[in-house]
Amino acid sequence: MEISSDGGKVSQLRDNDTDLEPLAGVVYPRILRAYLLGSVDWDQLLHMQRRLIYEVTGTPGSSAVLICEHPPSITIGREGSRDHIRYEASYLERKGWPVRWHARGGGVMLHLPGQLACYPIVVLSQFGWTPAQYVHLLENIAVDLLRSYGLSAAPDHRCPGVVVGERRIAHVGVAIRNGVTCFGIVINVDPDLQPFYRVRCDGADKPMTSLQRETCGRFRISGVRQRLLEILQQYLKVDRLSIFHALPDLLPRIRSYVTIDRR
Repeated sequence: MEISSDGGKVSQLRDNDTDLEPLAGVVYPRILRAYLLGSVDWDQLLHMQRRLIYEVTGTPGSSAVLICEHPPSITIGREGSRDHIRYEASYLERKGWPVRWHARGGGVMLHLPGQLACYPIVVLSQFGWTPAQYVHLLENIAVDLLRSYGLSAAPDHRCPGVVVGERRIAHVGVAIRNGVTCFGIVINVDPDLQPFYRVRCDGADKPMTSLQRETCGRFRISGVRQRLLEILQQYLKVDRLSIFHALPDLLPRIRSYVTIDRR
């Protein structure tokens, strides 16, 4: 049994509430569970996404987001090709950089420390969004984040993502399964940009940039992560937010929630 503290009123939520069916005419509060994590490998990520897709599908009004980093690795989406990776397989093996194919939109993405990955798990029908609208929303979230640091960021007209000038700074690659989203945005905060010269991310043969390069500032990933979460909350119009700093399997049964008054 979970206890939710909501404006001084206490309600009880059963553990099997993930089996609830939406009731016609009922307006459910929008609940967001945010997992603010450190470095997460791909097997952990895929497991977490599958679990959260199951949970939000069965809980009306519920969404989740994973915000994390990844160890050095390369992923290839539906529009990507091994030819976009100019490193030899032997070099990647020596570096310990795995190459993985994922059924998501977008092309090749190089994942390095200093990037911030944001993976919302939302039921599109709860918001009335089409897949194309959702992709544009993710671009706008990244644009708003970067503009909050003074950058002239804009959606990339060539493929989903965000640019500052002619340099890409954020990638968008989404998968939608039974109307529920996974994967999402990868934003360059302060990664080593040199390896990008030999990886054509999303097929673009142009140099990359980062928040640090464009501002000459120093950033804590945790601070950028918090600002990103605040912007995401605004787009999702969240009523209740719960924040976790551990993998779902390690979470305690009793959780406290924060009620957000949007008035």
